[in-house]
Amino acid sequence: MQQDEITFEIIGCAMKVHNTLGNGFQEVIYQRCLAIELRKTALEFVREQEQVIYYEGEEVGTRRSDFIIEGNIMVELKALINLEDVHLAQAKNYVVAYDLPVGLLINFGSTSLQYKKVFNPKYNHSSNHPIQ
Repeated sequence: MQQDEITFEIIGCAMKVHNTLGNGFQEVIYQRCLAIELRKTALEFVREQEQVIYYEGEEVGTRRSDFIIEGNIMVELKALINLEDVHLAQAKNYVVAYDLPVGLLINFGSTSLQYKKVFNPKYNHSSNHPIQ
Protein backbone atom coordinates (compact mmCIF):
# COMPACT_ATOMS: atom_id res chain seq x y z
CA MET A 1 0.00 0.00 0.00
CA GLN A 2 1.33 3.42 -0.95
CA GLN A 3 1.96 6.14 1.64
CA ASP A 4 -0.92 8.31 0.35
CA GLU A 5 -3.31 5.36 0.58
CA ILE A 6 -2.21 4.69 4.15
CA THR A 7 -2.64 8.30 5.27
CA PHE A 8 -6.05 8.37 3.54
CA GLU A 9 -7.09 5.27 5.49
CA ILE A 10 -5.84 6.73 8.79
CA ILE A 11 -7.78 9.95 8.19
CA GLY A 12 -10.87 7.90 7.35
CA CYS A 13 -10.56 6.07 10.68
CA ALA A 14 -10.17 9.39 12.50
CA MET A 15 -13.24 10.78 10.75
CA LYS A 16 -15.30 7.79 11.86
CA VAL A 17 -14.19 8.34 15.46
CA HIS A 18 -14.98 12.06 15.30
CA ASN A 19 -18.35 11.49 13.63
CA THR A 20 -19.25 8.95 16.32
CA LEU A 21 -17.97 10.78 19.42
CA GLY A 22 -17.93 14.40 18.38
CA ASN A 23 -15.61 16.77 20.20
CA GLY A 24 -15.19 17.33 23.94
CA PHE A 25 -13.39 14.22 25.18
CA GLN A 26 -9.84 13.90 26.44
CA GLU A 27 -7.11 12.96 23.98
CA VAL A 28 -6.67 9.47 25.47
CA ILE A 29 -10.31 8.60 24.65
CA TYR A 30 -9.77 9.48 21.00
CA GLN A 31 -6.50 7.55 21.00
CA ARG A 32 -8.24 4.40 22.27
CA CYS A 33 -11.07 4.78 19.76
CA LEU A 34 -8.68 5.36 16.88
CA ALA A 35 -6.83 2.18 17.87
CA ILE A 36 -10.15 0.28 17.64
CA GLU A 37 -10.78 1.66 14.16
CA LEU A 38 -7.20 0.95 13.03
CA ARG A 39 -7.53 -2.67 14.18
CA LYS A 40 -10.38 -3.03 11.66
CA THR A 41 -7.95 -2.22 8.84
CA ALA A 42 -4.97 -4.15 7.53
CA LEU A 43 -2.60 -1.47 8.88
CA GLU A 44 0.05 -2.41 11.40
CA PHE A 45 0.49 0.10 14.21
CA VAL A 46 2.08 0.65 17.59
CA ARG A 47 0.63 2.96 20.24
CA GLU A 48 2.76 5.14 22.51
CA GLN A 49 6.07 3.77 21.27
CA GLU A 50 8.95 5.41 23.06
CA GLN A 51 11.49 6.95 20.71
CA VAL A 52 14.97 8.13 21.57
CA ILE A 53 15.77 11.72 20.61
CA TYR A 54 19.32 12.45 19.51
CA TYR A 55 21.20 15.70 19.27
CA GLU A 56 24.42 15.59 17.24
CA GLY A 57 24.60 11.84 17.77
CA GLU A 58 24.00 11.95 21.54
CA GLU A 59 20.89 10.69 23.24
CA VAL A 60 19.14 13.61 24.93
CA GLY A 61 15.82 12.10 25.94
CA THR A 62 12.79 10.20 24.81
CA ARG A 63 9.33 10.98 23.52
CA ARG A 64 6.28 8.83 22.90
CA SER A 65 4.36 9.40 19.72
CA ASP A 66 0.68 8.49 19.83
CA PHE A 67 0.96 6.05 16.91
CA ILE A 68 3.57 4.74 14.52
CA ILE A 69 1.75 3.18 11.56
CA GLU A 70 3.31 0.76 9.09
CA GLY A 71 6.67 1.55 10.68
CA ASN A 72 7.04 4.87 8.90
CA ILE A 73 4.10 7.20 9.58
CA MET A 74 3.88 9.09 12.85
CA VAL A 75 0.43 10.12 14.08
CA GLU A 76 0.09 12.74 16.80
CA LEU A 77 -3.36 13.37 18.28
CA LYS A 78 -4.73 16.48 19.93
CA ALA A 79 -8.07 17.32 21.54
CA LEU A 80 -7.99 21.12 21.37
CA ILE A 81 -10.46 23.77 20.28
CA ASN A 82 -8.08 24.70 17.47
CA LEU A 83 -4.66 23.65 16.22
CA GLU A 84 -1.96 26.27 16.52
CA ASP A 85 1.41 26.70 14.82
CA VAL A 86 3.19 25.25 17.86
CA HIS A 87 1.36 21.92 17.41
CA LEU A 88 2.31 21.78 13.75
CA ALA A 89 5.93 22.57 14.64
CA GLN A 90 5.88 19.78 17.23
CA ALA A 91 4.65 17.26 14.66
CA LYS A 92 7.29 18.37 12.16
CA ASN A 93 10.00 18.06 14.81
CA TYR A 94 8.88 14.52 15.63
CA VAL A 95 9.09 13.24 12.04
CA VAL A 96 12.58 14.73 11.75
CA ALA A 97 13.72 13.44 15.16
CA TYR A 98 12.35 9.94 14.45
CA ASP A 99 13.63 10.04 10.85
CA LEU A 100 10.22 9.17 9.43
CA PRO A 101 9.10 10.38 6.00
CA VAL A 102 5.66 11.67 6.99
CA GLY A 103 3.37 12.34 9.90
CA LEU A 104 -0.22 13.27 10.58
CA LEU A 105 -1.36 15.76 13.17
CA ILE A 106 -5.02 15.06 13.98
CA ASN A 107 -7.20 17.24 16.20
CA PHE A 108 -10.47 15.84 17.58
CA GLY A 109 -11.26 18.86 19.75
CA SER A 110 -12.87 21.13 17.19
CA THR A 111 -16.41 20.79 15.85
CA SER A 112 -14.95 19.44 12.59
CA LEU A 113 -12.01 17.05 12.51
CA GLN A 114 -8.77 18.89 11.75
CA TYR A 115 -5.72 17.18 10.27
CA LYS A 116 -2.42 18.22 8.80
CA LYS A 117 0.06 16.10 6.90
CA VAL A 118 3.68 16.93 7.71
CA PHE A 119 6.76 15.89 5.78
CA ASN A 120 10.34 15.34 6.84
CA PRO A 121 12.60 17.34 4.49
CA LYS A 122 15.63 15.59 6.01
CA TYR A 123 14.28 12.04 5.67
CA ASN A 124 17.13 9.55 5.35
CA HIS A 125 15.92 6.70 3.14
CA SER A 126 18.91 4.55 4.11
CA SER A 127 18.54 5.12 7.85
CA ASN A 128 20.12 2.48 10.07
CA HIS A 129 17.74 3.14 12.97
CA PRO A 130 14.32 1.89 11.87
CA ILE A 131 11.29 2.09 14.14
CA GLN A 132 10.91 -1.17 16.03
